[in-house]
Amino acid sequence: MRSPNRVLESLRTKACNKNYSYERLYRNLYNPEFYLQAYQNIYATVGNMTKGTDGLTIDGMSVKRIEKLIASLKDHSYQPNPVRRTYIPKNNDAKKKRPLGIPSFDDKLLQEVIRMILESIYEDAFSPHSHGFRPKRSCHTALLEVKTRFTGVKWFVEGDIKGCFDNIDHHILVNLLRRRIKDEYFLGLIWKFLKAGYMENWMYHNTLSGTPQGSGVSPILANIYLHELDKFMEQYAKTFYSGKHRQRSREYEHYRGHLEYLRYRKYSKDKWETLSEEQRETAKKEIREARAKMMSVDRGNQMDESYRRVVYIRYADDFLIGVIGSKQDAETIKTEVGSFLENSLRLELSTEKTLVTNAKSAARFLSFDIFSSDSRDTKKTRMAKPAVFTMSESGCMSRKKNGGIS
Repeated sequence: MRSPNRVLESLRTKACNKNYSYERLYRNLYNPEFYLQAYQNIYATVGNMTKGTDGLTIDGMSVKRIEKLIASLKDHSYQPNPVRRTYIPKNNDAKKKRPLGIPSFDDKLLQEVIRMILESIYEDAFSPHSHGFRPKRSCHTALLEVKTRFTGVKWFVEGDIKGCFDNIDHHILVNLLRRRIKDEYFLGLIWKFLKAGYMENWMYHNTLSGTPQGSGVSPILANIYLHELDKFMEQYAKTFYSGKHRQRSREYEHYRGHLEYLRYRKYSKDKWETLSEEQRETAKKEIREARAKMMSVDRGNQMDESYRRVVYIRYADDFLIGVIGSKQDAETIKTEVGSFLENSLRLELSTEKTLVTNAKSAARFLSFDIFSSDSRDTKKTRMAKPAVFTMSESGCMSRKKNGGIS
């Protein structure tokens, strides 16, 4: 049997080749080494001692138990158990509760193997603007991208997909997987997990849509599904793009012209030599004041309608769109994104949480307030080589209620 790391690396090297199709993935599920690697990944997870609907936990895990699981995969008799559903309070609202599925540990172990395989296939092909449930990415990397990329935006579109994980269409999801994966046995196994159902109050319920509740494979499946939204926004940003740079504002040009007059005419190099020490100090003060006035206004014309940009970021089912343009542009983007989700992915934007917000007000993203700062102060920071940074346009800032990122 090949080492799992070698298999996964082999899959990963072909991930960015969009024309490559993955075949014979199912046979990797016969490799006991994969299950030992999966066990190592999840054995310390909270909840492993919680019983699923089969009454088993991580306790008593053995090679024989793995061999039995592999045997059921070989003869295709394997059938995942329905998850046991319970409800836990929501993080942002203790009065509301959200469903949580508790799968059996054998199913959880197999799902971890499937997750590793899918991650090797899709991870390198995912958008760099997607940060949820991905290795080496987190809320911190998402907020850092907001801080660096959303500079100068005028409007925010706060996006929230209504019941995303519960409303993922199974047929669309499997068809998306089928674009890269040409192994029907492997896809059939994913179908089994999608249709496994759940038990609530000892009553069995079918799962007609959504990814397996509480399973380790749900996040990667959701990212594969929502990667279509990432691609849509990437293409939309290209078509929305207009103008190489903003036109210079009249005020900025006026002060810049006055500053050049002082530097190169009134106090030119030849005239500077004739000035007394007191006159030079006066000249320096006049130049500093002229430069300060120039820096106090926008360099670009903020009302320039020929200059338009869209920036986008997503964390799981929450996304934020920054718009350099008019409010009508932001409203149009919100409508077109909603239409794409409804027509292509059969998902619906939450009317309560999907808002168009002025960038000077606070948009909510990952429990942070995101807003645009009008500060144009020149700030000096200590670095390896001291440098002066000037914010000539609106810079995007984010902060928490009680302090945070600035």
